[in-house]
Amino acid sequence: MLAAIFATFLVQVAARYVFNYPLGWTVEVCLTLWLWLVLFGSSACLSDRDHVKFDVLYLSVGTRTRRIMAGLSALAVMIGIASQLPAAWDYVDFYKIRRSATLRIPLNQIYSIYLLFCGILIVRYGWGLVQVLRNRHDDPAVDPFAVTPPTVAKPNISENRSED
Repeated sequence: MLAAIFATFLVQVAARYVFNYPLGWTVEVCLTLWLWLVLFGSSACLSDRDHVKFDVLYLSVGTRTRRIMAGLSALAVMIGIASQLPAAWDYVDFYKIRRSATLRIPLNQIYSIYLLFCGILIVRYGWGLVQVLRNRHDDPAVDPFAVTPPTVAKPNISENRSED
């Protein structure tokens, strides 16, 4: 999506400054793709570690308390997102009567990414809650909400170093 945003931006720059023929649809495409990139990327591609968080209290307690805090946090996020889903659905559904200004795309199709965002987050935090309940959250370095397991970078140490 980022490549499509960049390509659309380049088309707009060329059309405006080279051909002196500005295109209105490029702005709309860039904004729509940016919306989809941010919401899909933050829900499906980023791990919990990639988000800014204040975990001083979390790191100051023991493992059992961390598990309880992680489970309650996951449950709170799931309940919060699920409780606003009916209103979000109504809002997105309402926009089926409106269309975008230039491309005339129904706005409910553009804003439907928010519903996908909510669904992915509910599934991710539900999986994290299952991991906490299965006692797979013992190590504070383990992220039960991660999409992929964390990787540890190994230093590249050469065995044949010459000493000067």
